[in-house]
Amino acid sequence: MHGLPKLLGLDFGKKNQQHHVSHCFGFKNGYRIPNAAVSIAEKHSKNSSSVLKKTNEDSILFDPVLTYGHVKKTEVAPFKPHFVLYDKKSLKFNAFFKQESNHTKNDHFRTRFANIFYFLEDDTIVVIEPEIDNCGFPQGKLVRRGKIIKNKRSQFYTWKDFNIGIDLEIQGIVFHIVDCDKYTKDFLLSNGIELNATECLPYDLLGASQKIETSMNFKCMTKNDKLNRYLKFQGKVLHFDCVLKESGNPTDKLMTYKLYYYLEDDTVAIKELKENREGRYHFPMLLRRQKLPKCGENQPSEFPSIFMEKTAGQLESFYAPCDLKIGETVNVYGRKFLLLDCDIFTRKYYEFIMKPPMPQPERLTLISPKKHKPKSCLPPYLGLGTPQDSLASCYNLIPKSPRKDIINSLANQNKYLRYSCIMDSEFDQQRRFILMYSLADDTIQIIELPSENSGIQGGRFLCPTKLIKPDSNPDDPIYYSAADFYIGATIHVFSHRFTITNADLYVYNYMQSFPERFSLKNIESVRNNLILQGYLKGPNEINEENVTKPKSMLENLQNLNIEPEGVDDCSAINKNSLQSDEENKNDHYHETRNIQLSNTSFETKNVHFNDETLTF
Repeated sequence: MHGLPKLLGLDFGKKNQQHHVSHCFGFKNGYRIPNAAVSIAEKHSKNSSSVLKKTNEDSILFDPVLTYGHVKKTEVAPFKPHFVLYDKKSLKFNAFFKQESNHTKNDHFRTRFANIFYFLEDDTIVVIEPEIDNCGFPQGKLVRRGKIIKNKRSQFYTWKDFNIGIDLEIQGIVFHIVDCDKYTKDFLLSNGIELNATECLPYDLLGASQKIETSMNFKCMTKNDKLNRYLKFQGKVLHFDCVLKESGNPTDKLMTYKLYYYLEDDTVAIKELKENREGRYHFPMLLRRQKLPKCGENQPSEFPSIFMEKTAGQLESFYAPCDLKIGETVNVYGRKFLLLDCDIFTRKYYEFIMKPPMPQPERLTLISPKKHKPKSCLPPYLGLGTPQDSLASCYNLIPKSPRKDIINSLANQNKYLRYSCIMDSEFDQQRRFILMYSLADDTIQIIELPSENSGIQGGRFLCPTKLIKPDSNPDDPIYYSAADFYIGATIHVFSHRFTITNADLYVYNYMQSFPERFSLKNIESVRNNLILQGYLKGPNEINEENVTKPKSMLENLQNLNIEPEGVDDCSAINKNSLQSDEENKNDHYHETRNIQLSNTSFETKNVHFNDETLTF
């Protein structure tokens, strides 16, 4: 093999055995970088100074977008074409033109007014003349919308050719522009066009003279000139507001109607209004359109109308426009209608057209007497439930429970004012009671304390109840409040009387927090009593040495255990319904006592005292 010449096909040396396709992408510094295509000659190149030996580490080969991101470009407003930008926008110009007229000898021209509209979206123009009634010539759209040629070079009019005080030739008619609207002025000024001074519209002498001639030639219509009257007053109706007062109506209610007088044939119609249809049969017209005779003016409303049926020859007089006046009465076959008001056309007819003029007076206002509604008296209190519960059945068919002060109930939940009291009786002087006033719902409950060797086991004397003062009205009772409790006060509990002998320290703190609810005499009585007992040193100083001792009122309440009948597990009862929250302003005193009381209402109760049970 070594001796063979180096010719094509005779080289059996070591060949490249890697025939896979190289990948096109690579990762460098966490970025995807494409690999440049390398030929076979480049792979075997050994010259380090060659361009092919340049590595990808050159900074010139890195794209700064990959490192710093794309450069933020300014936002370009979206393009709007011309027809979208100026859609439904037009320029309005007020103009006039003169037209030849041969109807009069004095003036040979008639002045006609027109509005020129220029549409910015497509540069089209339309000319419209305002319509005038009975002018004698066609009006409306004079030039249809389209582009108008302004010269022989076939150039069209644009908005730059318009201004105030110039003449504009459109379809052979020369229009003189005198004014424009506010939007047109702002548009032209914003585009650099200086507007000329505004001019006034000329006076149309020919049209005014024709109106004067027609008004001067007006004559009062005779009875026989029916055709001329029909042509002059076709569609002209006089409107009157009227009321009907029926003497036999027990309610004395005024019923409103509408009276129509047709000038073209002197007929009258009376229409019933919607407010009269409440509780009545529906009649759209009280009187159909017809001539209204005056023959029944002297007849009473009870007179039967069958005797008023007469022939047309016998009826000589009918109601005319001169017989209708505000404040006067119109007799309609025995029913009397009082005219109250009329519309604007009717007033102008009587003032300008009717000969002689008969202006209508102002609107007539009727003042109906005030009806005295009987006052509904509340029934007396029957004694069933509370007065508020009985009063609820008077306001609604289905009684609703009285509303409660939820805010006061949540703010003063489980807050009580405790007082010790005795019964005002010679035989019950040895009995001791604790009166508890709830600040949440203003209820009072009384608990009797046990007394040794007296046979009195104690317990609940009065369940939470609102107490009524003895001198108050039972239909509108006045209940006891916190301001009624002080040292020495007498409380009437049904047939018993209690005298307050002592108060809790929390009562004094509550009085100091809300002095506006109590009188000075009540606050002084409680303060002096606490000073005598040693709970207070001075007016506002708490005796800490005496406070630490157990209080008799709290001791006695703690020894009581009141449970509802049928409850075996006493832990299921709310133990936090009654608390003593005495707070010291100097943060030296805080004590809380819990009493086991049930929040549910019950009739039979068991009182546990000294391992004995008393049911009451």
